Amino acid sequence: MSTSKFKASFLGKVQEKLTTFNISNINYLPRYAILVIDIFLLSIALAITHFALKAINVSFFSVLPDLLSIVLLLSVNILFFFVFKTYSGLIRHSSFIDILKLTFSSFATIFTLGLIQASYYFSTGDKIFLLVGVILYTALSFTFLLTFRVFVKQVYHSFKLDIKTIDKKRIAILGTDDNSISLGKALTATSGQTFYLVAYLSEKSLKKLNIGGKPVISVNPSLQSVLASLNLDGVLIVGEKLSIQEKNELVNICLANNIQVYNAPRVEEWNLGSDFVKNIKTVEIEDLLDREPIQLNDRAIKEDLHNKVILITGAAGSIGSELVRQIAAFKPKKLVLVDQAETPLYSLELELKENFPDLKFKVILATINNKYRMDALFGKYNFSSVFHAAAYKHVPIIEKNPREAIMVNLLGTLILAKLSSEYQVNKFVMISTDKAVNPTNVMGASKRAAEMYVQSFQQSKKNKTQFITTRFGNVLGSNGSVIPHFKAQIAKGGPVTVTHPDIIRYFMTIPEACQLVLEAGTMGKGGEILVFDMGEPVKILDLAVRMIELSGFRPYKDIGIEITGLRPGEKLYEELLSETTKTLPTHHKKILISKEKSCSFEDVKTKSEELIKSSIRATDKNEMVKLLKELVPEFISKNSDFEELDIKEEAIAIEF
Repeated sequence: MSTSKFKASFLGKVQEKLTTFNISNINYLPRYAILVIDIFLLSIALAITHFALKAINVSFFSVLPDLLSIVLLLSVNILFFFVFKTYSGLIRHSSFIDILKLTFSSFATIFTLGLIQASYYFSTGDKIFLLVGVILYTALSFTFLLTFRVFVKQVYHSFKLDIKTIDKKRIAILGTDDNSISLGKALTATSGQTFYLVAYLSEKSLKKLNIGGKPVISVNPSLQSVLASLNLDGVLIVGEKLSIQEKNELVNICLANNIQVYNAPRVEEWNLGSDFVKNIKTVEIEDLLDREPIQLNDRAIKEDLHNKVILITGAAGSIGSELVRQIAAFKPKKLVLVDQAETPLYSLELELKENFPDLKFKVILATINNKYRMDALFGKYNFSSVFHAAAYKHVPIIEKNPREAIMVNLLGTLILAKLSSEYQVNKFVMISTDKAVNPTNVMGASKRAAEMYVQSFQQSKKNKTQFITTRFGNVLGSNGSVIPHFKAQIAKGGPVTVTHPDIIRYFMTIPEACQLVLEAGTMGKGGEILVFDMGEPVKILDLAVRMIELSGFRPYKDIGIEITGLRPGEKLYEELLSETTKTLPTHHKKILISKEKSCSFEDVKTKSEELIKSSIRATDKNEMVKLLKELVPEFISKNSDFEELDIKEEAIAIEF
């Protein structure tokens, strides 16, 4: 049996035996007990001093009887114990203050004995004590008292630490910068936590360097060999000191050695209102996707948002709520937040009151396709900008409920666009999706119809509002997206379900998407569709495998992966642009202008209104979807019951 395993086994047995007497549950030694021990240590120091001087034929006590001299000396020392309360602290938590108390007590003892000696000498011409003996006694007694406290403290903490570390995760902190050291000290000083700090890891070649009693170990030339030798459960990264590529390399090495990777924010970013360990999180898949940080034109955004009244629809959703947070930082005059989801809207309200106490905002529980409700809002508030994020977005659900997509995604957008123009709102920014490009499902087609209406509305007479459409792919962590779905499946023990082994998707983080929405809002002149650079597409199967590994499990062994088949309306890959669409660059490298031909406003308006009226009256889904296909000619259904409509249209075309 290895030493570490034997120690863990032994300590486990000790911990089991200490169920009735647990050192961690001892409150403190009684004060009188500490005082008795201190007096005993004084007596030992006095005895050693006496016999040491006697060995060299020097008498410690001169005139008074030895017993009387001993009582006098100890009485003075004990008196200052009471004066400075040297016995009142918790021995196991002795601090610098306790050392100062002992120091003052010792100096006060010497000073007082010196006064007594001088007074007696001037009165009688004799000396009570040998001054050298008093100094030797005081030095010995101070040393014994201090050693006793240090010994008790070290034994207590070592014993308690060894018992506690059995169930703790052994981690090493990557780096020796100030933030890493601060977190390391906090972990070392706090008992009863989740982690036990083993060492600091450094890329520098350092010999025998310790920080707070923890060794600093060089990871050169091989990080893998170092990790194996330390018997670690995890590696902790503090802040964003690693690039995405370096973080992925570290994760690969750690996962190969069955080691978890944790991340903690810098000290100044900790949530100090809660247990600091809660700031430490396992590295998530979002942390490992290759996304460059976004540089924003904050001055232009501030001009659009600062001290302005702004409407945000879908404000309680993933994108909408993040837009609220980012816009709030620019100190608008007022935010009006509309959503039909009661509970998320209430949660958002509580969050804003806590995090933005000076923000003036109003939450409105309403649906955007209620024309009279929306008209009342536009009439009451003088909106400068509208950020339209409200939409139904889940492909399989919408495929079964096409009417709702038409009534919310199209009619809701139509109402907001008309009111924005009527009330002369400066900018109307609509958030669309890559599923609107060559749509294969009702959701994507309804968003494309909304895009067409907003884009063509720019041409309508007397319109002064700038209508801007932003288009991007999937956002990491949004409600109902694949990553929260996979996390829930992994938490339940699997299996993780993937619709097709070759399916790919574009991803960006929610904050990144919202940053680009704000940036696009400043650069749009009206009538554009602004497309975001989504980076490289991600294979969903690879994403599932990676997430299982990051959760500490083995794919296909601990957590299974099942291929379930494409869902209705789903396609293998999404597009941000059609094959014939050209783009123009903007001053921001992540935002392009899609040069898609704008349709006639009157034509789009007529077909949209016909589709909406049909959806209100009709009960036949096929009739609604047929009209949607007429409005969006590129809408070709896939893996859907509505494919038969395309077949019929093709047959009719052949006949003619």
